[in-house]
Amino acid sequence: MADTPWLTILGLGEDGPKGLTDASRAALDAAEVVMGPPRHLSLLPDVTAERIEWPVPFADGVPLLLAHRGRRVVMLASGDPFWFGAGTVVTQALAQGEWTALPGPSCFSLAAARLGWGLEQIACLGLHAAPLARLRPLLAPGARAIVTLRDGAAVASLAGYLDGAGFGASVLHVLEALGGPRERVRRVTAQDYALDDMQHPVAVGIEVAGAGAVLGLASGRADDWFAHDGQITKRPVRALALSALAPRPGDLLWDIGAGSGSIGIEWLLSHPSLRATGFEGNPERAARARENAQALGVDRLQIVEGHAPEVLEGQPRPDAVFVGGGLSQALLERLYALPSGTRLVAHAVTLESEALLAQAQAAKGGSLLRVELAEAQPLGRKRGWKSAYPIVQWSVTL
Repeated sequence: MADTPWLTILGLGEDGPKGLTDASRAALDAAEVVMGPPRHLSLLPDVTAERIEWPVPFADGVPLLLAHRGRRVVMLASGDPFWFGAGTVVTQALAQGEWTALPGPSCFSLAAARLGWGLEQIACLGLHAAPLARLRPLLAPGARAIVTLRDGAAVASLAGYLDGAGFGASVLHVLEALGGPRERVRRVTAQDYALDDMQHPVAVGIEVAGAGAVLGLASGRADDWFAHDGQITKRPVRALALSALAPRPGDLLWDIGAGSGSIGIEWLLSHPSLRATGFEGNPERAARARENAQALGVDRLQIVEGHAPEVLEGQPRPDAVFVGGGLSQALLERLYALPSGTRLVAHAVTLESEALLAQAQAAKGGSLLRVELAEAQPLGRKRGWKSAYPIVQWSVTL
């Protein structure tokens, strides 16, 4: 660990020198190198340090920054570098004592101050390089969000996305160059959006309105949310599976035989810290699972093509495992080798796979549950019960 930080991560506002604190000015005066995007460099007062433009894409600038380790370096970032900012990325490559940070007001704080919104009550998302569909789980009438976007074209895309999802009545507060002399705030509905003279940087406050479909908060969302070819864990059984899997913050799930990806997707929808990897041997189903995850705002679902147990080799160890297809004795033996405390849930439909789970429960303990469901269906001019294949669920903590 370094005795003295060689890097200062400085949050710079749109007002440039006017917003600098005494500590910020001292850091700039002492710097040998100042590195940042061209827009930020243009906001600086006169400094004697060497100026280096941060390249695009952002990741290319990290090794360039690290090459100056040992010199006095100031890295420029927007507002608060650790609130959807660059500081989080850069410090992953540094020891704690190598850097210090001087944050400024974040654009989220500035936006909330302009709109009079309680920041603790709204969703905040950085969508500079992320798909707009990450908003999908949040879309419900009355919901509010503040999002940062790359440019004016991205704001237009946001309006089109909301309109296409049935929320065209949503009010967009378009906030440009907050905190500086070019600041501007405009209000428009998504369905009527026609602005074409956007000033960077841009954030948008969203007040959701409209009659679009709302993605519920509880596990067991309707099957219609997932594109599938029939290979899907149906809604009631999916709810039982998620309950048995018992997701906890930060957990990693293995979804073996991912099919439509519905189990992994619902797992990820439970909490933003959760991680999931789906394993699917059918390329078409694997592609469909990725598309479903993108559409429902959990593009962080990883899909690995291949058949278990072979495809599991070399994968990060999971906290929970769901087996929805491809059950075999070889797969069970592979899963038994996972660390103590791993939660395992497996489903069976065929007599052969039921027998495997009965033997597994006898050997390893846990809970064995048989689920038989029937739905009311037309029967002539009346109605009757149509039964689905029974499902046997084995759940155990290894």
